[in-house]
Amino acid sequence: MKILVTGVAGFIGQALADRLCRRGDEVVGIDNMNDYYDVGLKQARLALLEGYDNFRFQRVDLADADAMRDLFADHGFERVLNMAAQAGVRYSLENPSAYVSSNLVGFANLLECCRHNEIAHLVYASSSSVYGANRIMPFSTRHSVDHPVSLYAATKKSNELMAHSYSHLYGLATTGLRFFTVYGPWGRPDMSPILFADAISEGRPIKVFNRGHHRRDFTYIDDIVEGVLLCLDRPPQADPDWDDFDNDPSRSSAPWRIYNIGRGEPVELLRYIELMEQALGRTTGRELLPAQPGDVAETYADISDLAADTGYQPKISLEQGLTRFAQWYRDYYHTKK
Repeated sequence: MKILVTGVAGFIGQALADRLCRRGDEVVGIDNMNDYYDVGLKQARLALLEGYDNFRFQRVDLADADAMRDLFADHGFERVLNMAAQAGVRYSLENPSAYVSSNLVGFANLLECCRHNEIAHLVYASSSSVYGANRIMPFSTRHSVDHPVSLYAATKKSNELMAHSYSHLYGLATTGLRFFTVYGPWGRPDMSPILFADAISEGRPIKVFNRGHHRRDFTYIDDIVEGVLLCLDRPPQADPDWDDFDNDPSRSSAPWRIYNIGRGEPVELLRYIELMEQALGRTTGRELLPAQPGDVAETYADISDLAADTGYQPKISLEQGLTRFAQWYRDYYHTKK
């Protein structure tokens, strides 16, 4: 297939493009290469894709409607993987306009392009953050997500609603994936694995918010990639049994689906730090701090629907994943064990 991957210089986008190229798909990747974090890391990820004859990169911003129309006109895409977004819960408190431009305007442009170019399936990144103030565990796609606690989360819920309208009106098959705390080699430097690894390597106390009592469903990047591609290869169909009186929010009478994608095993942050220290062979102190605005105390995914519909089964334990991450971290950042 010929597949568009947006956000291809990002953590998940690059990993997906690599896997698609290795399985023989023709991949066009786009990214706006913004400087939200180190552009050098994005360039290093792209360099991993340069050896594939079936990969092509173009610098395009989703928010640029004309550039997006030209992109789709130049390529006969069959399916689209949208991993582009302005990420970060805390940054959304500081720069909300970036989220409106990328996550709302950009996503609307993408939907229009998919609609007018007969895309067979759009798979897009949502987020576990949409569960917001929900306290029922594990998080289920059948739960309400009407109370986001950050603008980032609100834009991700908006994406799900926007996608549904296009699925309903135009028959565009769309699948939204609520990612749960993805980690692994080539991850973002503003996320906990690299922040913690830096502190451990440099002997600095780790800043631990909510005094370490956050619980997260840490999911290794390879498991995420496997789940995304299982979904990509299975465009949703309209559910003939959907009952608007029952109103299951994870399904629809339109060709639209929402899934959680995680490991399904919550781990307390302090335990995660211990395992990180073991993987790096060093220890350091902790600076226990209160929770920050927009933080969610616990995330824990019910992945039963994804498993039932696609056969998804995460395989990499946290210990295995952190060992792999630590090896990459030492190699990339030239630290010593």
